[in-house]
Amino acid sequence: MKKRILAIAGKPGLYSLVSQGKNMLIVENIETGKRTPAYATDKVMSLGDIAIYTDGEDKPLYEIFEVIKEKNDAKPVDLKAYDTPEKLRAYFAEILPEYDEERVHNNDIKKVFSWYNKLVAAGIDDFREEEAEADVEKAKAED
Repeated sequence: MKKRILAIAGKPGLYSLVSQGKNMLIVENIETGKRTPAYATDKVMSLGDIAIYTDGEDKPLYEIFEVIKEKNDAKPVDLKAYDTPEKLRAYFAEILPEYDEERVHNNDIKKVFSWYNKLVAAGIDDFREEEAEADVEKAKAED
């Protein structure tokens, strides 16, 4: 997944990194296209750095998005169909059967589906970790 897609604590939605300043980032909301600064005091997370707790190793978010994409034929998830915590967790268990039920909360699951829907709506549907693959290829070429 692109490391340029960001979540900012306290701000709704997802953002695309436009440029960097001295003590801030210029980000663009992927839904509205509105640009805004994100300061050094803001908690900014790249979606490429987020993972979900499992019974084994944590699962990167981009891998979960890929499974959701395959399961839904690249269409958004209908969150209204999963209106109870039981339905929501049962559907998430279909996507990631080994998720840690104690450490992954209902809000976390809703956020994963919400972010997926926002990315699909913005036309971003390639969730593979391209940059890491490109870095590996670059390192191989340098050897």
